[in-house]
Amino acid sequence: MDSELITGLLKLILINILLSGDNAVVIALACRNLPPQQQKKATLWGGAGAVVLRIGLTFVAVWILKVPFVQVVGGILLLYIAVKLLLDDGSEEKLKPGVGLAGAVKTIIIADLVMSLDNVLAVAGAAQGNILLIIIGLAISIPLIVWGSQLLMKIMERFPIIVWGGAALLGYTAGEMLENDKGIGQFFELPVAGGHYVVPILLAILVVVLGRVLGKRRAVHHAPEGL
Repeated sequence: MDSELITGLLKLILINILLSGDNAVVIALACRNLPPQQQKKATLWGGAGAVVLRIGLTFVAVWILKVPFVQVVGGILLLYIAVKLLLDDGSEEKLKPGVGLAGAVKTIIIADLVMSLDNVLAVAGAAQGNILLIIIGLAISIPLIVWGSQLLMKIMERFPIIVWGGAALLGYTAGEMLENDKGIGQFFELPVAGGHYVVPILLAILVVVLGRVLGKRRAVHHAPEGL
């Protein structure tokens, strides 16, 4: 390896460390209610599947992001995923062996695909068109995401409030996607200092509020009669 390749690889590793935080949050949220023996499987398969999709997405992201309303659709989908993850409290039949594992992997891959639109641009830019660097850098991100999500799951077990913080982070990310959309992004730009934080913060709050309201309704609906 020449010095240029090594420098490029180190740069990609750093970028993946910085950009893997939200992906680790999604994995931890999706897997937290699975049996311990299934958590590792869901983390590994979900993380690997997400990275494989991200590799393919890297080569078309520049074009995709120029299409109006793509990020609007992605942002709305991410909001849905965030609220759904809050409502998956482990009490439903969908978390039975097999069904729960497949559902968690599916959620991880879809959420990562949505959130990776912006991230892959940074990776592609840092690699300067070097396909080998892109593939190596993204492959290295697998253990980073897996380790980060495992750590987050342990923290969530001790501090359940972290679950709400993770869901709020997904709502914030959805707000950023709306602001960056080529079709309607300009309508979300507020002409005030720090205006670009308003929509992401509001959507982060919306996720938490919806999670609380819908969670209470579900609890009332499933409560035994007479209570």
